[in-house]
Amino acid sequence: MSRTVDRALSILPLLAEGPADLGRVADRLGVHKSTALRLLRTLHEHGLVYRQSDQRYRLGARLFALAQEAMESLDVREIAHPHLVRLNETCGHTVHLAVHEDGEVLYIDKVDGRYPVRMYSRIGRPVAITVAAVAKLLLADLPEAERRAVAERLDYPMYTARSTPNAAAFLKELATVREQGWATDLGGHEESINCVAAPVRGADGRVVAAMSVSAPNVVVTADELLTLLPLVRRTADAISGEYSGRTPAKGTAE
Repeated sequence: MSRTVDRALSILPLLAEGPADLGRVADRLGVHKSTALRLLRTLHEHGLVYRQSDQRYRLGARLFALAQEAMESLDVREIAHPHLVRLNETCGHTVHLAVHEDGEVLYIDKVDGRYPVRMYSRIGRPVAITVAAVAKLLLADLPEAERRAVAERLDYPMYTARSTPNAAAFLKELATVREQGWATDLGGHEESINCVAAPVRGADGRVVAAMSVSAPNVVVTADELLTLLPLVRRTADAISGEYSGRTPAKGTAE
């Protein structure tokens, strides 16, 4: 780690003890006040520290927001994981959990299918946002103006002949997904892979994550995979119930 980054990060636990002025920060870091001020300004620009009217610095709201987002993502993964494992044990196919963060849709959990064919997806890796079923669910839940803004700034690579070609088609599909409450990717990213997904909702009804079942068509056809939709939706509902504090839905995969 660079010395500058190390010093900047050292400021955060100091401010966690309470507001501190420039002199105290400089003394704790063992640097000149000008160096401490430069570090504080950088952290302030990112919302990680805040300068009070008394010229003391405290932790910024953005830091708490990031911590909250991280905790929510961690919580939903911890809650969802046993359900994902049971679903995998029931159907045998690859199961994913994804969230929308900072303009990307990322896998935060995965349970591999029980056959030799392995999907290249990795936890922490972004999904193909214009075709992935989990991405469609997460973006479909955005307010209309935000959906349109996102759709218009995306690129639309044609992974296969079934890929989403443009923003208009993407918005139309998101509208359908929003209405029906589930999504698919039937060969849109890879011709040989099909996927069906359902949303995980928080206490306010908003989509906080999306889970999916994926399988190669050499194992099951797209139509066969779609028969698992009720099971996938029941599993997502059970995760939603536990995550939001409601009574878990009946019919969870066992």
